[in-house]
Amino acid sequence: MPITAGHIRAALIGYLSSHPGEVSTLTPVLGQLDAGADLASRAEARGHATAGAILLGPGGDVLQIHHRALGRWLLPGGHLEDTDDSLQEAAARELCEETGIPRAAVRSVAGGPVHIDVHPIPVNVARGEPAHQHIDFRFLFRTAADVGDIQAEEVTAAAWRPVDSITDEVLRRRIATAGRRS
Repeated sequence: MPITAGHIRAALIGYLSSHPGEVSTLTPVLGQLDAGADLASRAEARGHATAGAILLGPGGDVLQIHHRALGRWLLPGGHLEDTDDSLQEAAARELCEETGIPRAAVRSVAGGPVHIDVHPIPVNVARGEPAHQHIDFRFLFRTAADVGDIQAEEVTAAAWRPVDSITDEVLRRRIATAGRRS
């Protein structure tokens, strides 16, 4: 069953109950839902939900991928698919697709997102996509496995990098805190 607006709303409300300081950033997302936007659909041109994975290895490093289209080091993740049952499972699917790590080798650390990031995506002329926003629900996972065959059409490299390499201070702090608890 595809991810519903109700599921996205519940994830947002749960997240905001733990992180009330982010209400001003995420209120526009709730507004989109209130207006009937299908945030699970990539066709929602104003902005849509994506799912990201924060994968911690045995030494506490974070797996990052070098994104082919954006030319930057990012966390694994991507668009939702109709076959995804939840945002967390979408994050796990994207993680495994992009890095070649088997799903059985990845365990979830928390039930809800540890971070939600709203960021701009530039025009993609090749795909006919206007500039829009991604509302990235980021989930924390652990593994003892190493990278397998990367998804070459989207990813040019994957590397374990120190938590300090995460440039978003809030995300970096949350990863460090959650990593100590898991």
